Amino acid sequence: MNTALSWIKAYVPDLDVTPQEYTDAMTLIGTKVEGYTCLDKNLEKIVVGQILKIERHPDADKLIICQVDVGNETIQIVTGAPNVKEGDKVPVVLDGGKVAGGHDGGPLPEDGIKIKKGKLRGIDSYGMMCSIEELGSSRDMYPLAPESGIYILPEDAPVGADAIEILGLHDTVFEYEITSNRVDCYGVIGIAREAAAAFRKEFHPPVVKETGNSEDIHDYLQVEVKNPELCSRYCARMVKNIKLAPSPEWMQRRLAASGIRPINNIVDITNYIMEEYGQPMHAFDYDQLAGHKIVVKCAQDGETFQTLDGQERNLDSNILMINDGEKEVGIAGIMGGENSKITDNVQTMVFECACFDGTNIRLSAKRLGLRTDASGKYEKGLDPNTAYEAVNRACQLVEELGAGEVVGGLIDVYSEKREESRVAFSPEKINNLLGTEIAPETMKDYFRMLGLGFDEETQEVVAPTFRQDIHCMADLAEEVARMYGYDKIPTTLPSGESTTGRISFEGRIEDIAEEVAMFSGFSESMTYSFESPKVFDKLLIPVDSSLRSTIEISNPLGEDFSVMRTLPLNGMLTSLSTNYNRRNKDVKLFEMAKVYLPKSLPLTELPDERVQFTLGMYGEGDFFTMKGVVEELFDKLGMTKKVHYDPSCERPYLHPGRKADIVYEGVKLGYLGEVHPEVADNYKIGERVYVAVLDMPAVVPFVSFDWKYEGLAKYPATTRDISMVVPKEILVGQIEDIIAQRGGKILESYKLFDIYEGAQILAGHKSVAYSITFRAKDHTLTDDEVNAVMKKILNGLEGMGIQLRA
Repeated sequence: MNTALSWIKAYVPDLDVTPQEYTDAMTLIGTKVEGYTCLDKNLEKIVVGQILKIERHPDADKLIICQVDVGNETIQIVTGAPNVKEGDKVPVVLDGGKVAGGHDGGPLPEDGIKIKKGKLRGIDSYGMMCSIEELGSSRDMYPLAPESGIYILPEDAPVGADAIEILGLHDTVFEYEITSNRVDCYGVIGIAREAAAAFRKEFHPPVVKETGNSEDIHDYLQVEVKNPELCSRYCARMVKNIKLAPSPEWMQRRLAASGIRPINNIVDITNYIMEEYGQPMHAFDYDQLAGHKIVVKCAQDGETFQTLDGQERNLDSNILMINDGEKEVGIAGIMGGENSKITDNVQTMVFECACFDGTNIRLSAKRLGLRTDASGKYEKGLDPNTAYEAVNRACQLVEELGAGEVVGGLIDVYSEKREESRVAFSPEKINNLLGTEIAPETMKDYFRMLGLGFDEETQEVVAPTFRQDIHCMADLAEEVARMYGYDKIPTTLPSGESTTGRISFEGRIEDIAEEVAMFSGFSESMTYSFESPKVFDKLLIPVDSSLRSTIEISNPLGEDFSVMRTLPLNGMLTSLSTNYNRRNKDVKLFEMAKVYLPKSLPLTELPDERVQFTLGMYGEGDFFTMKGVVEELFDKLGMTKKVHYDPSCERPYLHPGRKADIVYEGVKLGYLGEVHPEVADNYKIGERVYVAVLDMPAVVPFVSFDWKYEGLAKYPATTRDISMVVPKEILVGQIEDIIAQRGGKILESYKLFDIYEGAQILAGHKSVAYSITFRAKDHTLTDDEVNAVMKKILNGLEGMGIQLRA
């Protein structure tokens, strides 16, 4: 946002500062000034001169010799300008003076151009008459300036006076960086209020006077808002007997300094209000409004609309439109329509000043690919109470400039009035937060300077509706801090109770899992949580599987990143595939992967976000290697009870004969196994691939870090070895269950030390051998005690069809 200092001074008349002082103070108070441009830079010794006499140059057809009165003397100037005549008053740079640049309007040299007396084709010239470009300005700021030639000053300009003063170039244009929460500072009035507070000066906002004739606008126009949630307020006023003409110079200069090209009095008034209040306005030709009616409602899907720039725009039901009694005439808050543009023949005009929903305007402008000055302000979220004052101010300017006759009354559709916000005033808390000792009365003075009210009865700060950023005590503390001066706040140590930070229980478990994986030779990988819906086909997931119920991303980077994953295998297998195809051998990877399981679709609440510890490998190692890593992790987590593996699990992405669910105390904690050969082929991995997945939220309830230690055994152990002939369909895990169940208190451990299949073994059977260790804590075991327990174990095994090997 750009603003001229002279415009600020119109509301803060006692402001007398240099550009650098202004920049520093405004930046320290929180209204950051990005930079400034002095309009009179490199303009020296330039006065008003009047041409008394013009003669032709004797040796040049395109040059003329002018006698110019510059106040205290008459000097001779040779020029080639075609547009001057005797009696004209022009800006003249005297000998030794400076201009900002050349007449071609190109980039301005840093140090300007110095003018010296000299000769042109043998004739002495003691200065130079200036074009507007040589003064560092342009025709945007001075529309009456000729395209090429000398700038002609007003007839009443005093000869010999400072031409720069008359041209209004003793001014500075500041560029601001306004944060999105300070919508009040998107207008000059808001900036001026901040400047008055920064320099402790009185703030004098424009006084809006009542305008309008004895007629009533309601007799001319109807307004209906069908979507009040998108248009919180709609104000309309009418002006008839329009008289289009150029705006006064002061208005043109202010608009040009803000980067807006002056057009005519009516258009300039609407732009002036937008810059002054930060409130966009729009004007409609009353005679072109069918039914003399305005209806604010959303468009229909598939409709098209031609905007003022001549482009056809495709509309949808989320875009708010301004309609008359028959058709659309404008896109609310963005741009008017070609069918309702103002022409030079306009006689009666309707001023629109509304407050549209900022989010809707931003999204609509994005969909349409059409961002305007108005939409840029609306999308910040404007104050609906500003609209009323802004439209009345516009009508006041219409009367002051003689641009038309204002019709009495105002149409104001305001569905839900926005009230001032109130925040409890607690000076102690503010001082504690800032580390200061500012008196409460001083704080109240700060609030008054910033336009905030104070209720002595309730001890509350009352924030006007244009201060939408004030909601709590911390906001008040910020206001106090910036008024007191951030540079004055002393350095203090923070106070409060000391606390000891620590990793959460779940975080500690995840850290241990990562350590176990790394100590086992695995490297950490990180993959995206969003992926393609096609991965379910690669993983052989059935069409009716709940895993295919995914959360779709509303603004995906592409189809390959369009859904949130419900299982972590695609990322792991993709990483293993990349390594395999780059010829990396014996790769082991792990990841703490998050999956997102929706409770229902479409989403009505946040999904179940679960961390799943995922291991993957190919090359050296097999199913039992992966199983060993899982059991090592359980051991480190204090999960000392027996882990069971259920091979009957239904997991289509795993090999049907080399897979198992991991079960602990009857609860499924995850799964492990070899990846199905077809899945491995889908990922272009030419070796056996093994994976293991543990659902960490399911693991957490069984974890215990309450380690208990026992003394060294005082009594010897007794060992029994048994070799059995076992049907092939019986798993060693089932054998171990029998040993554990029937071993009693004296069972210390058991170990599988041999599995054999061959010609010496009965068909359909295998040989399995275990070493079983017994020990009592309070005495030496006898053979009878051990034999009794072994008999129980053997009886249980015989019940499963297992026989001792002879």
